[in-house]
Formats: sequence, C-alpha cells, structure tokens
Amino acid sequence: MQLENKVAIITGGARGLGREFALRFAKEGAKVTICDILDCRPTAKEVEKAGGEALALHTDVTDEKDTKEMARKTVERFGKIDILVNNAAMYGGIENKNFIRPFEEITAADWDKMMAVNLKGIFFCCKAVAPYLKKQGSGKIINIASTVALAGIPRFLHYTTSKGGVIAMTKALARDFGEYNVNVNAVAPGMTWTEATRSAHEGVVSEAVMATQVLKRRTMPEHIPGSVVFLASSDADQITGQILAVNAGEYI
Repeated sequence: MQLENKVAIITGGARGLGREFALRFAKEGAKVTICDILDCRPTAKEVEKAGGEALALHTDVTDEKDTKEMARKTVERFGKIDILVNNAAMYGGIENKNFIRPFEEITAADWDKMMAVNLKGIFFCCKAVAPYLKKQGSGKIINIASTVALAGIPRFLHYTTSKGGVIAMTKALARDFGEYNVNVNAVAPGMTWTEATRSAHEGVVSEAVMATQVLKRRTMPEHIPGSVVFLASSDADQITGQILAVNAGEYI
C-alpha cells in the first residue's frame, strides 16, 4: 500500500472524481477526511465498509471558517494531516444552465461563483492546512486542474480561466511551501466521463473530443486516481510544481 498510515483530506468527495479518490486512497492505506457541500457520508460509509477509516465533513470551500474547521477536525480525529487533494470545483450548476456559450454572455454572477469555488476554495484549503504541514515539515498537496487550461477551450471562458489559475497557483505554492519540505503538484484530467460530464457533453461534443485524442477511448473516473496517489506517495518526493496531464493524448 502506497499511503499506509497517511492522513488525507479530499474535497468534493461526495461523488464523481472525489469519491473515486477517497475510495482509492483508503485502499492504499490512508485515513481520509471526505469534505463536500453535498452529503459525503455515503462515500465515508463505502470506505468503512471496505475496512478503511473515514471522517465525513460538510465543508463549503468558499468559507474560510469551514476550511479551518476541516483541518482542525481532521487533526482532532486522526492526529495529523499528510495530504490535501483540492478536488472541489464547479463545472456546471451555475446560474445560467447553458454554461457553454460565448464569453460575452457569461454573467458577472456566473464568473464570480466559478472563481470562488475553483480558485478561492483551493486558496482557503491550502491556508487551512499550512500551519500543520509546516510544523511537521512534510506533506503533499495535489490540486485538480484541467487540460482545458492548456488548450484554451473556447465558449467556456470562466471554467478555462479558473483552471488556468489552478495551474499558476500550483507553481507558486510549490515555491512557497518548498522550504518546509511540502510538495505541491497538479493533475490535469482531460474530459473525464463523470455523471456531470455525461449530462453536459454527450453526443456531438463527445465525438469531437474523441477525435482530438491519441488514444481512442474515453477517460473514465477510474483512470485518474492512480496519478493522484502517485503524487501523494513517497515515489514523488522529488516532484513539485509540476502539472501531470491525464487526457489520452487530447493535448500534447
């Protein structure tokens, strides 16, 4: 097991990729705190049913007090924090349901909400765990970015920009945390066929994405956790400030 006796916080863990991360981390021996604004107790129960240890917390990553409590309660329950996976993000679900559209049609409310979750949320979570990681002189932070930020996807400006910010933040945080022996990296999935992706992009869009890929198969949720586990493990001790794309060659 690659993460035996490690303690990991995983945001956005109620469903989709966050659920996959929580289950895989537990399988690799980590104790996991699963956070979400949705009910993440079912994911925690899955972890426990498989023999792992889990703490489920209702956490709004855009609320600094919530993220501080997330860190405090994790240490209270498990004694430490070794890993933070910043997975919580907004994709759809904004004010205008037609979220793929010309940038002139994006409302200020949609823009602000996207940036609050996708950027400020990571900022708050990193601030929350920083005192614990710095004090112990070790830790791994893995941010979930997206290859949309590398390719510059049109008609999706707010999301693309937010994920570009995640990449920039990852590199800057790696420098800020380096003297404390804390690694900060990002995994940038391509279009991953979660429930949210299927509902938004099935049909013509999915065919267009497949046409850009070198590997002609869909990237599924189960394809992503291995990369995150690797970056959280001791095998990645000398890797920091890097962006690992998992996208079937969609962007090279």
